[in-house]
Amino acid sequence: MIRGCGPSVFAADVARPVRRLAEQDHNIVHWSELPRGGHFAAMEQPGLFAADVRTFFRRFR
Repeated sequence: MIRGCGPSVFAADVARPVRRLAEQDHNIVHWSELPRGGHFAAMEQPGLFAADVRTFFRRFR
């Protein structure tokens, strides 16, 4: 079981999370700030999104 989260923050997100605040309530094991994409990042930047998901899950192999 994975006990952590890995937020991806995209450049055009409407509401950008603040890591310091997120870490207060969540076990952040991976944090990415990506240069392109927004609310629909998986559709807008599928390559960046997929690479980030792979990077997150690689640590759990």
